[in-house]
Amino acid sequence: MSLIFRPALPTDAERIAVLVNSAYRGEHSKRGWTTEAELLDGRRTDAEEVRQLIAKPGSIILLCLDGPEMVGSVHIEQAGDHAALGMFVVEPGLQRQGVGKRLLALAERTAQQAWGSRKMVMYVITLRLELIDFYQRRGYRRTGDVRPFPVNPAAWTPKVSGLQLEVLEKDLIDAASLPG
Repeated sequence: MSLIFRPALPTDAERIAVLVNSAYRGEHSKRGWTTEAELLDGRRTDAEEVRQLIAKPGSIILLCLDGPEMVGSVHIEQAGDHAALGMFVVEPGLQRQGVGKRLLALAERTAQQAWGSRKMVMYVITLRLELIDFYQRRGYRRTGDVRPFPVNPAAWTPKVSGLQLEVLEKDLIDAASLPG
């Protein structure tokens, strides 16, 4: 794989929405380990929401491309002295090959460089213990801050009751202070 990373353009919105939905929901998502198909029906996002995120000040969607194929994306957004991370996906058939680790590290560096973010924050479904473990291995910690899963019947329907999100966070090291 020869990976290229770049910020998303408005013309990428449709492809990003397709990738995000195929990685989180439906049968295709079950090829990977990050699926939410057992927990939720419906879509995760749409092209219009993605276009709005690309255009929004203090918001960046980073892409991972393998040639012409979009194989990963992640959204980061400035939120005061920290950044919020979301819609982090890797093509299910390419998971467990290091793409996600590289994309996550790029998101963290980008938040530091673009906004001086000192911390990265994300929300993870509490039932997704293997995903929480993945983030903990990358320096994220569970905060114990648990919130109700958002309701959006026009887009998704929970398959299980009582879904909740836990806030995970990671202190970002100032890259400028690192040696050499």
